[in-house]
Amino acid sequence: MKRLLFAFLLLLAMAPAFAAVEAPPQFRDAAEEQRFRQLTTELRCVMCQNQSLADSNALIAHDLRKEVLLLMREGKSDAQIKQFLVARYTDFVLYKPEVKPMTWLLWFGPAVLLLIGAGVIATIVRKRSASTPALPLPDDSQEW
Repeated sequence: MKRLLFAFLLLLAMAPAFAAVEAPPQFRDAAEEQRFRQLTTELRCVMCQNQSLADSNALIAHDLRKEVLLLMREGKSDAQIKQFLVARYTDFVLYKPEVKPMTWLLWFGPAVLLLIGAGVIATIVRKRSASTPALPLPDDSQEW
């Protein structure tokens, strides 16, 4: 009897995990499905960080996918949908944010770091080659 009660309580505790399974959206046509899939791969899950909205299993991703489909059906363009999500979640939600003063570090930071690193390496190499005395040339007059 205790085992049966334990199994029942375990199933009851796991019920929310089973309820979180999302039913796949029903698309009106293939064009809507293709647009939805393209758009959700361009958007980042705000919780997972390195997963697209299409790949994420987070609860917020399920909600955002529903929101994207709803906005699509309201006649919003891809740009309007992205603007709506950026207004709520900042530029972080976009895999390719616009180039603007707020995102300059994101776009140009890696190139600047690469140039700084190359400059540091060049300076180190120059200093070492200037401070290392030249090795004398071998004397060919001696025979072994």
